[in-house]
Amino acid sequence: MQAAPLWDPKMCQFVGILTVTDFIDVLRYYRETGSDVLTLASRSIADILADEGILSTVLKKNPPRRYASANGEDTGEDQHSSFLSVDADANLDRACHLLHDQTMDFLPVMLPSDMRVLATITYTCILEHLVSNFREQRRLFDDTIYDLGIGTYGEDVVVAYPHQTLHEVLHTLHLHGLSAVPVIDENTKKIRGVYSRSDITFLTKASDAEDAVSNLNLTLDVLMAQQRTDVTTPDALHTCSTRHTLQFVFEYFAQWKFNRLICVDEEKRVVGVVSARDLVAYFL
Repeated sequence: MQAAPLWDPKMCQFVGILTVTDFIDVLRYYRETGSDVLTLASRSIADILADEGILSTVLKKNPPRRYASANGEDTGEDQHSSFLSVDADANLDRACHLLHDQTMDFLPVMLPSDMRVLATITYTCILEHLVSNFREQRRLFDDTIYDLGIGTYGEDVVVAYPHQTLHEVLHTLHLHGLSAVPVIDENTKKIRGVYSRSDITFLTKASDAEDAVSNLNLTLDVLMAQQRTDVTTPDALHTCSTRHTLQFVFEYFAQWKFNRLICVDEEKRVVGVVSARDLVAYFL
């Protein structure tokens, strides 16, 4: 489970969302500040989310540049201090616009009669619905994803290198508001893999909190060698070219349920990234 709604027993209501990446970012804070990570075990979630030092740095919301406001600032709500949701009877258009306009990654679906959270939907969930409902005989999407302006290309693409430490890469992802980054060979510029911000491989290898913080110094090549290689995982590496059509991408998603496609050229060099968010945003 990548995200969980936060319930305040005193207020008797949901007050925010906590994600896997939040916990990873808190570990980054302890490493950056040199704080005693052993104290983390005794701190409540409420205490951590009330810590202005943490909120204003590693948990500060940075939207992807492509979806930032005109002045470059985030216009969305902070999901650590507010709880945005949709009722179970809301239409898909409402859910999509709320996700997009508030630059959210997770959207709780509520049953208003008793305040139950029925599900938490993501762009990948919505894309899966779109794909299953747009599968018609006639080809509707013959234009290429590049011509349609779906995705990020050229110098706007953020990449990482195998020699970089996990701490460096996580900082880059947070700074740019990205959930994952293509990893390329420093010499050939060819794609080596993709690293997700929510990857907990470094945590599974840790024996305690100090070990977890220490593992932030591991390099990507070490971590990627420990990753699962099952191509059915949403964050596995999937590639396409700028010549592929929207129809192809939809059919490919129906098979693999990816979170993103890395666009490469004939030499397997990265030229762009197309996320589930980009695909959903195209229809808004």
